Amino acid sequence: MGIGMEFTLALATLYGKLLGVVGLGYILGRCSPPTLPQRIGDFLFWIGVPLGVLIFLRGADLSGAIALAPVIAWVATLAGAALTWLWSRYQPLPQSQSTGTLMLATMFGNTGYLGYPIILTLLGEQYFAWVLFYDLLGTTIGAYGFGSLIVAAFQPQRARVLPHVELLKALQNPIWWALGLGLWVRNFPLPVTVETSLRVVGWGVISLSLVLIGMRLSQLRSLRHRRSVAAALGIKMVIVPLVLGMILGLLGMTGALQLTLVLQMAMPPAFATLVLSEAYDLDRELAVTAIALGSIALLFTLPLWLLLFPP
Repeated sequence: MGIGMEFTLALATLYGKLLGVVGLGYILGRCSPPTLPQRIGDFLFWIGVPLGVLIFLRGADLSGAIALAPVIAWVATLAGAALTWLWSRYQPLPQSQSTGTLMLATMFGNTGYLGYPIILTLLGEQYFAWVLFYDLLGTTIGAYGFGSLIVAAFQPQRARVLPHVELLKALQNPIWWALGLGLWVRNFPLPVTVETSLRVVGWGVISLSLVLIGMRLSQLRSLRHRRSVAAALGIKMVIVPLVLGMILGLLGMTGALQLTLVLQMAMPPAFATLVLSEAYDLDRELAVTAIALGSIALLFTLPLWLLLFPP
């Protein structure tokens, strides 16, 4: 079993993009004003990512059982939470806040800013709708809704942000409007030059999101509890996607679609892990370690999934 030439080239392109663009963001993050990442993040949140959704939905295939995407996302989320909780029973951490942070890290991956460009580069736009539904109806709602309820149980004191407030904030994300509008206008015919220009803009947004990841990684300072984080990343990025990916194959979901869903399940911990850890006064340094080491580990796990689940 091997990786075909087409996907070897796609993987090489992806690695060049990740290392080059994220590396550029890392350098910019070290020498730019500390407020710049927040401004870029605001632009991507309100304009960039919703615009990218509008653009890439035009080439997405909406046929088939696409409603299964969020179901699979929730199965992966609950599996990660259950395995982490069981592991914490045998390897107790020094404080309950650390357990809550590790559960967040294994439940929710960076399926948006990182998942979008990786799957678009490797597999194209055909399965973008699956990626989008997985991210919106699984990760986004899950992290700021269900995730908030989970971590509230591990906080040392009353939360500064209530779970239902976080869920309402998630539902106010402009990407929901972009999804609705994109589904409505996706079949409107456009001149070839306009379509080409839109794709250039869409990939520009993707590149900017990778720059932002690099800038945020440059702001991470401390790496603690590496052994505990390694176990959590093993659950999040190897065990859960491997087992569920094999189950998908047994259920007849094979090929590029199987790989798409496995890659989404295998994304490193989302930045929401850090956001919620800070909001609920959990273990911020543990969240930082999980995000940083998970982003590095992704470079080594990507070829594994192409070998195990060839499209």
